[in-house]
Amino acid sequence: MPSSATDSPDIRYAAFRHGPFLRYWLARFMATFATQIVSVAVGWQIYDITRDPFDLGLVGIVQFAPALLLVLVTGAVADRFGRRLIMSVSAALEALCAAALLVLSFRGLVSPVPIFVVLAFFGVVRAFFGPASSSLVANLVPPEDFANAIAWNSSAWQTATIVGPVAGGLLYGLSAEASYGTAAVLMLVAAGLVLTIPKPAQHTETEQPTLSSLFDGFRYIWREKIVLGAISLDLFAVLLGGATALLPVYARDILELGPWGLGLLRAAPGIGAVCVAMWLAGHPIRDHAGIILFAFVALFGVFTAVFGVSTIPWLSIIALALLGAADMISVYVRETLIQLWTPDRLRGRVNAVNQVFVGASNELGEFRAGTMAALFGAVPAVLFGGAGSILVAGLWAWLFPQLRRARHLDGRT
Repeated sequence: MPSSATDSPDIRYAAFRHGPFLRYWLARFMATFATQIVSVAVGWQIYDITRDPFDLGLVGIVQFAPALLLVLVTGAVADRFGRRLIMSVSAALEALCAAALLVLSFRGLVSPVPIFVVLAFFGVVRAFFGPASSSLVANLVPPEDFANAIAWNSSAWQTATIVGPVAGGLLYGLSAEASYGTAAVLMLVAAGLVLTIPKPAQHTETEQPTLSSLFDGFRYIWREKIVLGAISLDLFAVLLGGATALLPVYARDILELGPWGLGLLRAAPGIGAVCVAMWLAGHPIRDHAGIILFAFVALFGVFTAVFGVSTIPWLSIIALALLGAADMISVYVRETLIQLWTPDRLRGRVNAVNQVFVGASNELGEFRAGTMAALFGAVPAVLFGGAGSILVAGLWAWLFPQLRRARHLDGRT
């Protein structure tokens, strides 16, 4: 972990002193920003067509399935080939998907099926983008600035979730075509920006791949129990507590906010998360990391439940912001552990597995929420998720005592 010098303003932004990382951060921000625009537009468009919350759950499962099915391939590709090139090509193909949604919307849609087809291909592209982009950051900064880069790397995604959903709601208020066209342009810019990064040093696999080597990421995570506990804790807590898929239902039927209000609801967790990420960049967790992790996962469940029962817009937005702040602690701990402990030659495969866990928590969590909302209603579905997250925090504290007793993020107890 960084020393106390991280509290100084100069060290707080140490990662940005390296030009390649700055370009990488901007590209990741643009790609995520565009993805958020697409997510808001797709959710609203599908709900406009069908008015069925179950279809909102399908949006998540269609995008998650490719990452699960290709997990052995995507990580191995990131370890064998240039991560910079993979990230750039993936961003360009994401732009192609946004363009396809633009064409479909322009021609008129009466069924969500064409959208699901495009989203499935989008999920394949994202399955390759994730491990490559997550692994690349370790090749762009020296070890002494690595933890700082992790905090800012997380903030790129979180910052995009603040402005992306708001922009998506505003653009969709103009037209679906405006949303998808803007997203396509941003993704193309991101792809070009990544290509301007000088080719970094990377420990690539040169031996002939075998079935056994494809499973090295799984074996590493299973062997490192603290890493396993942190990843699986995030998986089950967010899978149960995630309510993102139901935000269109809350915006339209419960809070009556409209497309612009949906953007605000989608942005609120990111507002809380990016504030915490920026604070962590200058004040990293140095002690009692395990206890802090479990406490904030439980708070994530509490704030989820508050959002679930709220019928007041400002209270709902505050609850979502606090929910995002609590979740950021888990993200920071998990990403720091993975990137600091994993050898570069395995980083792609480990990040591919981590992507599946993250995807399962987010995408399958949306499917869980959509299915329960269709059966029991949106409010009971969100309340169940909040209670489930609190229960998971307590259960995991018992199942993984190594993680509970962990005091430092570098593995020292």
